[in-house]
Amino acid sequence: MLFRRHFLRRAAAAFALAALAGAPFVPAAVRAQEATPTVFAAASLTNAFQDIGKLYKEKTAKDVTFSFAASSALAKQLEAGAPAAIFASADNKWMDYAEGKDLTLKATRVTPIGNSLVLIMPADKAKDVTIDKSFDWLAFLGADGKIATGITDSVPIGIYAKTALTNLGQWDKVRERIVGAESVRAALALVERGEATAGIVYSTDAAVAKNVKVIATFPADSHPPVEYPFEIVKGQDNPATKAFFDFLVGPDAKAIYAKYGFVVK
Repeated sequence: MLFRRHFLRRAAAAFALAALAGAPFVPAAVRAQEATPTVFAAASLTNAFQDIGKLYKEKTAKDVTFSFAASSALAKQLEAGAPAAIFASADNKWMDYAEGKDLTLKATRVTPIGNSLVLIMPADKAKDVTIDKSFDWLAFLGADGKIATGITDSVPIGIYAKTALTNLGQWDKVRERIVGAESVRAALALVERGEATAGIVYSTDAAVAKNVKVIATFPADSHPPVEYPFEIVKGQDNPATKAFFDFLVGPDAKAIYAKYGFVVK
């Protein structure tokens, strides 16, 4: 009870000081969120966003917190009430989902970068191929070979992969060979460790991986464009969030995207 009275006196004093200064009283938790935005970002953005965050810190002395995972998982976390200021998705589906649930501010939506879909193998077993409707996937994989990608009904890379294979007339032939991982980085790791014969990932993930090689790029017309929409989360359009959001789509960030192989728009 004594602690409670002490807390209430301190809160009242803070409110009174703010009122005397002509400023509204803002709880500490809200101030902290405004000072350090949390960005929910697709796993494939990990390296680029970490570099952008470091550069932003150098230029502004302000921190940014990142949470990387599959866009599907991040959208569901937002829906469950997880605190975030910005959502950067690896596809339009999950951004549309967030908008449909009134979780993000549609008016802030931008799509500054894109990517491409590639087939990879462990570097010591890699053999270049051409992906088209005549490509024999079963001969390529052998008797027990597996293809690692994202979960094909939820994780963006898996959705892109399934769409491409379907449009090429190959999905029914290889669907039993697919190993669905929780994110593109998890799929990449399976190939890096030699636990999958091949993997379907984004070109930018393959570029930062160890011990893998890109053996083919999927035809652009076999799947929708790989795009990354960004939006500010509803209720988080404060100056700190807006400043970093602008930085994410500014020239410094675009140079970093280009360095990692993203298609800059």
